Amino acid sequence: MKRRTKIVSAFLILLSLYVNVRAEACGYYIMRKKDHERPVTDACFSFMKDHNAFYIGKDDKVIYLTFDAGYENGNIERIADTLKKHNAKAAFFVLDNIVRRNTDLIVRLSEDGHLICNHTSRHKDCTKLSKEEFEKEINSLESAYKELTGKTLEKYFRPPEGRFDEKTLSYADELGYKTVFWSFAYADWDNNKQPDRGYAKKLILDNTHNGEVILLHPTSKTNADILDELLNEWERAGYRFGSLEELG
Repeated sequence: MKRRTKIVSAFLILLSLYVNVRAEACGYYIMRKKDHERPVTDACFSFMKDHNAFYIGKDDKVIYLTFDAGYENGNIERIADTLKKHNAKAAFFVLDNIVRRNTDLIVRLSEDGHLICNHTSRHKDCTKLSKEEFEKEINSLESAYKELTGKTLEKYFRPPEGRFDEKTLSYADELGYKTVFWSFAYADWDNNKQPDRGYAKKLILDNTHNGEVILLHPTSKTNADILDELLNEWERAGYRFGSLEELG
């Protein structure tokens, strides 16, 4: 009887830990691997698969180009020109600010064949929002995009700063969104502390892997400078550039 009680107690402790991890606010991360091996997420993020959340594609020679865009500083247009040169399609996760201030650019990205996706309206920490507040962040961006462009926002969501918990993913799922994280990113977001071109290019190419969902910030001067070289290298290596529509 005592042994059975101990087993039940241990199970309840493990169940409690499991529930707490699923409810706890997380900062998304992924461990890089050597030799172009595909990375895997931490076991604590296992609940992602229950809510239409993805971070990597199939084990094929395909790369999914994704960009988080909150404003334009001249580099997004440069990146758009480079993507067009290579006929490479990407996904841009946008905020209300860039949709309103740079509507023509956003329309151009859409007409070039890129997916325009939801990064929330105001880049808030979604783990601190109620369901109603979360829905407002998502729906207000949808409305602004529709009003200003006449187009419908694609149903792909990326939480600002990668901050999420299970309820965030479930809220997005209920609204018909797939949540898209990434299998590679690097410190490219600080315009006053841009990485060296050679370092950035080597880091990105060394970590290229099958099914990669790469997160880049298109406001980065370094990214704008090296994108043409990166696309050339990936094409020579036999990679194609896929659409998030393939995920799932």
